[in-house]
Amino acid sequence: MRYLPLKPRLQRLYMRRKTAFDMRWHKETRVEEKGVSRHPADSIAWKEFDKEHEWFSRDPRNVQLGLASDGFNPFGNMSTTYSMWPVILTPYNLPPWMCMKEPFLILSSLIPGPSSPGNDIDVYLQPLVDELKDLWHNGVSTYDAYSKQTFRLHAAVLCTINDFPAYGMLSGWSTKGKLACPVCNAETCSMTLKNGQKQCYLGHRRFLNSDHKWRKSNKFNGKHETRLRPKELSGDDVLRQLDAIPNEVRFGKHPNKKKRKRSESELNWTKKSIFF
Repeated sequence: MRYLPLKPRLQRLYMRRKTAFDMRWHKETRVEEKGVSRHPADSIAWKEFDKEHEWFSRDPRNVQLGLASDGFNPFGNMSTTYSMWPVILTPYNLPPWMCMKEPFLILSSLIPGPSSPGNDIDVYLQPLVDELKDLWHNGVSTYDAYSKQTFRLHAAVLCTINDFPAYGMLSGWSTKGKLACPVCNAETCSMTLKNGQKQCYLGHRRFLNSDHKWRKSNKFNGKHETRLRPKELSGDDVLRQLDAIPNEVRFGKHPNKKKRKRSESELNWTKKSIFF
């Protein structure tokens, strides 16, 4: 694995006067319109974060990050089993026409291997998480070329961006089997197809309004849908579920390591994610 330190990359954003000015855009220049979302700063998650951590939001130069990761075959040959997993950080302080451009994407890690890292991705993410913790608690002294002064830069990860299989690896919730849906959690509605022996996930009509005509339709599974949408879990609810996971979850390769059978109380959790 190759890890590139995050702190000097964030400090570099403030070395150019124009970029240092743009890093304030989300708070000083962005026009907020009710009911319209143009930038991550318009999201509920961003606003709730600002309320909970006022000291962080007080300085618009503190960086909100998005973390993205996915695997690909670098050789473009499907007969060759090899996987490369880049871990990329995006500074969301920048305007939307800049934050997704290549010059501002921060490549943090490259994880190569004969196959995907699976649950062991937490081992490779450890240096990044340690640096993120330090940036949150202690910050790093940074020169701002726009204001021509030094300030204490802090950073936080707002969200992760990934497809469904990578979601399972990063979150610790297995996206396979009868309880594959991380939103429905224990209330996932699934059935096994008789001929193909594959899982089929139904119950999507629960998310419709109670008076929606499709709830009374027999065209889906031959039944009316009267159930309410699944309960939205809080962070405390998730942590209580994670308490059921035994401490002997081991990472890496071990000579006697066997696939552990999960108990019913563990639901689909395979580990406590490093992001907790």
